[in-house]
Amino acid sequence: MRVVIIGGTGHVGTYLVPRLVHLGHTVACVSRQQREPYTPYAAWRWVERINIDREAEEQAGTFGARIADLRPDVVIDMICFTPESAAQLVQALRGRVQQLLHCGTIWIYGPSVQVPATEDQPRRPFGEYGIQKAATEALLLDEARRRGFPVSILHPGHIVGKGWLPLNPQGNFNPSAFSAIAHGRELTLPNLGLETVHHVHADDVAQAFVRALSFWRQAVGECFHVVSSRALTLRGYAESMYRHFGQEPRLSFLPWDEWRKTVQEKDAEATWDHIAHSPSASIEKARRLLGYEPRYSSLEAVQESVDWLVARSLLD
Repeated sequence: MRVVIIGGTGHVGTYLVPRLVHLGHTVACVSRQQREPYTPYAAWRWVERINIDREAEEQAGTFGARIADLRPDVVIDMICFTPESAAQLVQALRGRVQQLLHCGTIWIYGPSVQVPATEDQPRRPFGEYGIQKAATEALLLDEARRRGFPVSILHPGHIVGKGWLPLNPQGNFNPSAFSAIAHGRELTLPNLGLETVHHVHADDVAQAFVRALSFWRQAVGECFHVVSSRALTLRGYAESMYRHFGQEPRLSFLPWDEWRKTVQEKDAEATWDHIAHSPSASIEKARRLLGYEPRYSSLEAVQESVDWLVARSLLD
């Protein structure tokens, strides 16, 4: 099949594109500018690269038509963030594709009632990103169930892999947390460190997209969580990373209002966003219907990424 991937050179596309090529699909990768994947693979030589500025084309009302003109059998959209953007693509692809695979997010949920959360949990999103992504999911599922549009939605957690910095045990992206752990220095966590984060390796996300493509009948009109098998508490995450570096854990704790004063404002905002969500998502539906089985635990995914950074002297 001819598969067009919108935003295919990012974290997940780095692994997804080679998987599709190896399965014999013809792959076209659409991005705003030419860039290389995070990890080089020989399979990329067989990929058609197409530069399209999505934002500019959407403003002109032509983006959906540009994608449809590429004559895809399947479209994988990795970078759709608003219902208006999704609607334009659906309108152009209606009756012209076998499947649209949409990359969502577990941020469509607000605080969980029961954990691990299942896909039928009510959406109570907060924050612009989560609100817009939940509205996008609602539009796409409505199109599938009312009008038969062949969409499948995959909701990843905190994506991690070689080449970029993972979400750290403080719930933000400041590399100093990993540096403190690696050198055995004290790390202060907010509250009691019992809030959760839920990582997933980018290659496991790629696996899920391929499975949703392969199991069309089970996937169309459905949404799936794509995360590791278990979430981590901030405290457990930190303690495990100390031991990974051969250090004894040295943790301290502060109430949120005090802790936020000890870090930069942008880090405090990121941490609050993550601990307020405290995601823990079930993958039983993806396992049952798609045969999804993550290769990496949360810790294995993070440790691979951090070791890659250390080996290149990218952490102090």
